[in-house]
Amino acid sequence: MNLNTLKPALGEKTLRKRVGRGMGSGMGKTAGRGHKGQKSRSGGFTKIGFEGGQMPLQRRLPKVGFTSRVSLITSQVTLSQLDKLSEKEITIDVLKKHNLVTKNISRVKVMLSGEINRPINLVGIKPTKGAKAAIEAAKGTISE
Repeated sequence: MNLNTLKPALGEKTLRKRVGRGMGSGMGKTAGRGHKGQKSRSGGFTKIGFEGGQMPLQRRLPKVGFTSRVSLITSQVTLSQLDKLSEKEITIDVLKKHNLVTKNISRVKVMLSGEINRPINLVGIKPTKGAKAAIEAAKGTISE
């Protein structure tokens, strides 16, 4: 097999129909548009989703969903992720440096998931109630 002998499978490629080229072609006279009506005329079209005056589907269905703008700058980390870090004082910049949060994040919350076995100092990061208790139990501190 050579590249210059490759061909698509039979029936894979079909020739386009040349419409309006005489009665012998089978697509002459009205060129496959039928007789009369909006779609038979040049420029005749209806807007996408138009259902003949009936309320269109995209307007019948309820609007769904909402994305809070605050959620775009907010992220969360777990206690087990913080336990793996070598730093004692943990800020948002430290989390960004270790790729635990993305660069556009400006608010972080610590969740109670896993355990923490060493004292850490959270600076500018808010913990949940359970995470706060776990950090304080490990002799850590939380400062705003």
